[in-house]
Amino acid sequence: MRESLPLSVTLEVRDRCLCLYLQRAARAVGRHFDEVLRPLGLTNGQYSLLMALNRPEPPRIAEVAMVLAMDRTTLTASVKPLERRGLLKSFQDPEDKRIRRLKLTDAGLDLLERAVPVWRETHDRLEAVVADDLPRLRENLLALTFALPEDEISG
Repeated sequence: MRESLPLSVTLEVRDRCLCLYLQRAARAVGRHFDEVLRPLGLTNGQYSLLMALNRPEPPRIAEVAMVLAMDRTTLTASVKPLERRGLLKSFQDPEDKRIRRLKLTDAGLDLLERAVPVWRETHDRLEAVVADDLPRLRENLLALTFALPEDEISG
């Protein structure tokens, strides 16, 4: 250890760091959702991605990336295995060939229909843990999401 970096600094970060608290909670919740969605062949990230495509019109990749707070390169990598499984398709926008859009297939919709009850049951159990102040928690998490400039969030 260095004199300029004593154990007290490590303890301060452990006890105070919002990033650490959020990462630990996100990892724990993510692992839990991964486990309950595993029988359906999905991870929590894949479920979120498929759900983000459940809209009347196929969204642009950039729109989905923004909703999921992902950079487009990471999103594109996440799309490929789902596309290979036939759960979604990507295609060029007919009016602007520079834009790619994503659309759920019937198989993707069928899988989402089976996954939603699993998600609801799991989500209800997790919400019960923080039920005393759930609206405030959501507000605070949303405030943190948009507190940083976009380039700092999306990498």
